[in-house]
Amino acid sequence: MQTILITGANRGIGLALARHYLARGDAVIGVCRHSSRDLGDSGARVESGVDVTDAGALDALAQRLGETRIDVLWLNAGILARESLGAIDAAGFDSLRLQFEVNALGPLRVAQSLLGHLANPAKLAIMTSRMGSVSDNDSGGFYGYRASKAAVNAIGKSLAIDLKPRGVAVYLMHPGYVATDMVGGSGDIRPEVAAERLVARLDTLGLDQTGSFWHSNGSALPW
Repeated sequence: MQTILITGANRGIGLALARHYLARGDAVIGVCRHSSRDLGDSGARVESGVDVTDAGALDALAQRLGETRIDVLWLNAGILARESLGAIDAAGFDSLRLQFEVNALGPLRVAQSLLGHLANPAKLAIMTSRMGSVSDNDSGGFYGYRASKAAVNAIGKSLAIDLKPRGVAVYLMHPGYVATDMVGGSGDIRPEVAAERLVARLDTLGLDQTGSFWHSNGSALPW
């Protein structure tokens, strides 16, 4: 049995990941700002009131974890906003900054706060997006989301290099186009399918693949 910690676990892909790991017998710690009935009923240990942009909340989480060792850390919490060129006003730029705080700096804050709890070996999976691929961008727009995901890809690559000597492998994981609240319920696959694929993909990866960028369908993605 492994111990899995998942941020943004109260709904969507995070909740589906929690349920998937619990169903196969793992211990799950679901971290979120606000819990949900579904997460509370799942059997996971729920750690609510944790905003990934709040260093104090993350330090408090680390203290509450005590001697807990984390085998798999899913940095899943994220937000998305849409911007149109020519119409990005002051509020729009505030939104861009918030997406960077949550999507790019949030995973780094969590990883740093929980360093002392990572097992050896351990896996750290960052939920990114193929929209963070510069070479794959053929439709433009989504300035804050694309840029913040490109930034977290770079952060993940550095984490992979820095954590490899500690036996911690880091992967950048794209779930696919998933029908969640983030995209208004549209999407090609359900969160449960995405979770199953993501876990299956992660299970096959070892330390020699650390720092790589993957689609949940098993294909490598371009930077």
